[in-house]
Amino acid sequence: MKLDELEKKIGISFKNKDLLTKAFTHRSYLNESRKIVEHNERLEFLGDAVLELSVSDYLFKKFPDEMEGYMTSLRAALVNTISLSEVANELDFEKYLLLSKGEAKETGRGKRHTMANTMESLIGAIYLDQGYNQADKFVIKNIIENKLDEIIKEEKFRDAKSLFQEKAQAEKGVTPEYKIIKEWGPDHNKKFISGVFLGKNLIAEGEGLSKQEAETEAAKKALDVNGW
Repeated sequence: MKLDELEKKIGISFKNKDLLTKAFTHRSYLNESRKIVEHNERLEFLGDAVLELSVSDYLFKKFPDEMEGYMTSLRAALVNTISLSEVANELDFEKYLLLSKGEAKETGRGKRHTMANTMESLIGAIYLDQGYNQADKFVIKNIIENKLDEIIKEEKFRDAKSLFQEKAQAEKGVTPEYKIIKEWGPDHNKKFISGVFLGKNLIAEGEGLSKQEAETEAAKKALDVNGW
């Protein structure tokens, strides 16, 4: 891996290079390599928390007069799989990521999920190696300043679940409920099918690599079903 190239790209020189390597090591790679024994999921867990704090702090200061709901929607749009994977692709993460041959063939939602998780892992690694301030600067430059204007301009913060709830309450007088209908796969690569219900009626189903993603897909289909 040419991780020194990535360091130049993001403007951060790691003190502990092993942390950076770990951030770009997918669990699946351990099955094909005896040299590397740690993957990036613990860093992903940490990076997710650092990312949420960084984005929350930025939005709180930038929008002093906005209500909690608006800032929560903006934050969700900034840290979701789509936004994070787009930034990861812009930084050519795939070029540096250690994956199994099978995982490397993944496309679509599976690939986006892997790229987004790697972004969180990198943020976790920056935090451990450089401290919160450096991690915060990385998030602001590469994610917030990169995506926020676009999200606001194109109203990408108005996610499908929120829109479907608004429409369902206005048109039907009912609040949607989501239930996981099926889940399968190993812990590191689970898949879910969620159903969205109005009362006892199943309106649509959606599949995703997380419960949230499956619910969002179900909401999108429900909007289409009702012509909303």
